[in-house]
Amino acid sequence: MTAEKQFQQPLTLGILGYGGLGQAMARLVARRQQVRWVAVADRKGYALHPEGIHPLVCQRVYAERGSVGYLEPGGVVTENALTELMERPGVNAYFLALPNLPNTFIANVVKEFLARGWRGVLVDALKRTSAVEQLLELRAALAAGGITYLTGCGATPGLLTAAAALAAHSYEEILQVKITFGVGIANWEAYRATIREDIAHLPGYDVAKAQAMTDAEIAELLDRTDGKLYLENMEHADDVILEWAGICPRDRVTVGGVVDTRNPRKPLSTHVQITGRTFEGKVSTHTFTLGDETSMAANVCGPALGYLQAGWHLHQQGHYGLFTCADVMPRWVK
Repeated sequence: MTAEKQFQQPLTLGILGYGGLGQAMARLVARRQQVRWVAVADRKGYALHPEGIHPLVCQRVYAERGSVGYLEPGGVVTENALTELMERPGVNAYFLALPNLPNTFIANVVKEFLARGWRGVLVDALKRTSAVEQLLELRAALAAGGITYLTGCGATPGLLTAAAALAAHSYEEILQVKITFGVGIANWEAYRATIREDIAHLPGYDVAKAQAMTDAEIAELLDRTDGKLYLENMEHADDVILEWAGICPRDRVTVGGVVDTRNPRKPLSTHVQITGRTFEGKVSTHTFTLGDETSMAANVCGPALGYLQAGWHLHQQGHYGLFTCADVMPRWVK
């Protein structure tokens, strides 16, 4: 098979997790011709349909019945949705829109893929340094298992991390990478897992405490803060990703921001500042700013889809193992 024909093989996509990001990815893929959404799983079931899943139909079924497992055709109601779907053929790439609480969850899911001999492309939008470090320990197993895995491929880590890696080439030494984000969402319940992960970064909270909180307790916390979460010096995987790429030591990377859970308008602009010293000895700062009109969903799912496409091209060329958003450029999806 020639390389040209090889790259014409369709990318059949599965989405693991059907919360806010999972649903946003489904809507985005529906607007692309090069990718077909054929599988989805939540906690109570999964659906697999080789001809493609209609996003509006799936969203309606999920809203009315509480699981994609009731979708027809192809729906299966089961408590073992993730592992049962892994064993079904017809999906060559998955977007992991799963909650990362506890921090070991994504790594354990990847181990399940490896144990079942599945081969293809996996992409996540992980945020925590410790979660990505667990995946780094699986590099050899992923390469041997024929899986092309791209990690940290959302907005940050992801879009902003890749921008920092590119901007770093203006300098001989990177002195600081500072990522500041503003997120606005109309209703926190649409992104329960994401908000719960953010709460784990607040002073006095950790992963275990955030995971144990009920929805009522989260709502009470947001009432006390007027719906806003102020996050500083977060444990964010941008640091380990940029260090692993050889850009700078992780202690020179800082991440923080504000999440407004009651207003779709961003409380502040999202940007990354890369400060470095040029070969002439001058110190300067590059700033890359995201447009305020772009939503969190657009800035996470768009790059993640581009990294899925890049991963599919790598996979078809026989490149397996673990890559990060700083190692690979996302590819445009028509």
